[in-house]
Amino acid sequence: MVTGMQINGSTVFVTGSNRGLGRSLVEQLLERGAAKVYAAARSLEAIPKHERVVPVRLDITRPEEVKAAAAQVDSLDLLINNAGLLVSFSAVESQLDTIERDMQTNYFGTLAVTRALLPAIEKGKGAIANVLSVASLASMPALGGYSASKAAAYSLTQALRGELGKRGIRVHAIFPGPIDTT
Repeated sequence: MVTGMQINGSTVFVTGSNRGLGRSLVEQLLERGAAKVYAAARSLEAIPKHERVVPVRLDITRPEEVKAAAAQVDSLDLLINNAGLLVSFSAVESQLDTIERDMQTNYFGTLAVTRALLPAIEKGKGAIANVLSVASLASMPALGGYSASKAAAYSLTQALRGELGKRGIRVHAIFPGPIDTT
């Protein structure tokens, strides 16, 4: 969780909530007393069932779904941009469309959700936490396409930190290593 943030009683929006890290984040937020967790994912079947969980169907690459999701949220204490994709590998050998899919999700999708939820974050005087990857910091030949998309998301995070910090919104980067997302 974000250091220094009070989770108990908070309202949180988590993308990619149906499995792996996203599902674990939702469970931990509930355990730590979050008042409401918007659990967003493309598939809602695996979203944790709980009275404080609001399931939100969301493909972060679809503008109409991003807009509809944001319309459900009045005020936020924390946005966790967790949704991510890894379908490209080698920057040289991967098909360009797979690298574009990684970029659409990991960079543009994160940006779209952040922009759409910004009014709710400002109203709640909230924070943003972008789940990136250690691959954001050091590209590996076998993950060149994916690493580039996560590096772009890291650059976005730094830009948002500078721009939104002036409005009192904290922006955090999270750099996990490999995670079993099944």
